[in-house]
Amino acid sequence: MITETEMRDAMRRRDPAYEGRFVYAVVTTGVYCRPSCPARAARPEHVRFFADAKAAAEAGYRPCKRCRPDEASPGLRALVAAARHIEAHSDERLTVDDLAMRTGLSPSRFRRAFKAAFGVSPKAFQDAVRIREFKAALKKQQDVTEAIYAAGFGSSSRLYEVPTRSLGMTPSAYRAGGAGERIVYACRGTALGALLLAATERGVCFAEFGDDEESLVERLRKEFPRAALEPAPGAHSPALDAWLDALVEHVEAGGPRPDLPLDLRGTAFQVKVWRFLLEIPEGAMMSYGDVAAGIGTPSAIRAVARACAANRVAVLVPCHRVLRGDGGIGGYRWGTDRKRALLDVERRRRSGSA
Repeated sequence: MITETEMRDAMRRRDPAYEGRFVYAVVTTGVYCRPSCPARAARPEHVRFFADAKAAAEAGYRPCKRCRPDEASPGLRALVAAARHIEAHSDERLTVDDLAMRTGLSPSRFRRAFKAAFGVSPKAFQDAVRIREFKAALKKQQDVTEAIYAAGFGSSSRLYEVPTRSLGMTPSAYRAGGAGERIVYACRGTALGALLLAATERGVCFAEFGDDEESLVERLRKEFPRAALEPAPGAHSPALDAWLDALVEHVEAGGPRPDLPLDLRGTAFQVKVWRFLLEIPEGAMMSYGDVAAGIGTPSAIRAVARACAANRVAVLVPCHRVLRGDGGIGGYRWGTDRKRALLDVERRRRSGSA
């Protein structure tokens, strides 16, 4: 017998291995889902469990339109084989039609089943593999342009089309000072000073160092003057507290840099620069000229420096890894002492001494 604890854990992991063993329903929506459904997690007290789709339907629940729990589940082994094929041929052009044929499913059914099993579409999965290959090439000190082509992107511009992070706040919302947005925030003291993390429902929109919480909240308010700002405890946002704890652990104790969803907005050029910064490996450093060349605009060195200075998300978008062309520390929005400290921690962690 599978226990409720196991089912809740499988739901949390969106584990496709539990397909066919149970379905769960959400009281507030009247919908039932597969264990691997990518839909937003429901509150635990609103969840009910059933042995199968028939039992959930008889209890009055309707099937989820995303994970289609009323349809026959494809074999997980076939989907894993398709994923391995993508990994082995990530530098090639792969179509959904070709991948679907390997599983015996229609293209639309394959796309839904793949996303239910792995949480992303086949295209996003391939892009993620390519990004991984790109990072590996850079760690080997390979030329940036060579790394882009070796990873299968075909051109430098295509790398920056990959949505490696959510960049979700609409331009109109940002220009309007965050009007209509609800932003929750939390603050912690760190070895580098106070650190305030703020997020919309899409992800982190602000992470800055400062002298104290009061001044940081004021900076947040100036950045998004028309948004509704709420401290995390009052907004019942344990996720934000957990994100902040992980970020502080990274800054102070050498923990891994948390891979958090980001909700950023800037000019097209700024976004291109920030996406490139997200792919600089930990412990590595580049000059502003390297970044300019990497995004295909080698003459835009000053514009790259301005984009780094406009970054509102400390550490998570690692502009501290960019130095002057002569190797000097260069500027940093939150002070060069903090920049130097972050680089020192990363060097030690990479060498295994942190």
